[in-house]
Amino acid sequence: MTMSMPPWRTAMQGRFEELTISSAVLEGNPLGDPSRRPLLVYLPPGYEESRHYPAIYLLQGLTRQLDMWWNRSAFRPTVPELIDRVFGEPDVPPCVVVLVDAWTSLGGSQFLNSSGTGRYLDYLSDEVVAVVDERFATIPDRDHRALAGHSSGGYGAIVVSLVRPDMFGAFAAHSADALFEVCYQPEFREAARALQGEYAGDWTAFWEDFHSRPAFSKRYDHLLLNIYCMAACYSAQPDGSPAFPFDLATGRTRQEVWDRWLALDPVRLASHHGDALRSMRGVYLDAGRRDEAFLDLGATAFARELDRLGVAHHFELFDGGHGSVEYRYPLGWRYLAERLTS
Repeated sequence: MTMSMPPWRTAMQGRFEELTISSAVLEGNPLGDPSRRPLLVYLPPGYEESRHYPAIYLLQGLTRQLDMWWNRSAFRPTVPELIDRVFGEPDVPPCVVVLVDAWTSLGGSQFLNSSGTGRYLDYLSDEVVAVVDERFATIPDRDHRALAGHSSGGYGAIVVSLVRPDMFGAFAAHSADALFEVCYQPEFREAARALQGEYAGDWTAFWEDFHSRPAFSKRYDHLLLNIYCMAACYSAQPDGSPAFPFDLATGRTRQEVWDRWLALDPVRLASHHGDALRSMRGVYLDAGRRDEAFLDLGATAFARELDRLGVAHHFELFDGGHGSVEYRYPLGWRYLAERLTS
């Protein structure tokens, strides 16, 4: 029997460079999170300053930060190892791959500008791209720049591409947050019950408890964190406090707030950004048929919107759930690399 997957890091064909960005737009953000952020940049085998390369920006899901790209599951390569494996293949066009950190103390930013979390859309689109294009031999135009991500990262890949088509010309979205009435709304009743049952409807009590013990050590931790974070991203008030799309005592929908969430749903955004979508050099979508948040239904709904708008795309459902699907990422990277260089 041979060892199919070494359990330790091994020598790479390409290399990673780590740098720090001092962000002007994240200074003084409402959560007090760091404005200095790490960035990992992968340079493919044979990288030369005299040659210029397309760039793919990888976005992480909720509760993820940069160091976690290196996390290893048993018998599986890490994401950086997958990157090196893909771009070490002779038939894959070489690309610079940028691993972006948009962590917040609420778990994430959805890669949006929000009075509740900060200006992460501007941070990604303007500051990160500018640093990468200045420091590395990239092709500095939107037709050679793409976004890719999973879950909240997949959401960011879609939405940032829609609202900033001047900066990004292709995207790959794996199990992206979409069709909000299916992936989010069913959780509102459970969140209301959990918040009332243990915390008397007081979010401050939840956060004090959450930070007093190991994170995610109680049943409803992820549910409550997710709802709070999404409210901070989608429906923050001018003072930065989140407005919730349901009554905290009953779970009853607060339509005026819920409408703000729906306005940021990729399925609904698509019809308002048809020209941006049709300008994309590539659109890749997939999701697992057993996704626990039913994001396969969201992916299907978004793909149908693309069909209606006449947007060429690749769409695939596979046998799997929401997590442990990093083995799908290389399919999207290869797809993007081919279209950014075609």
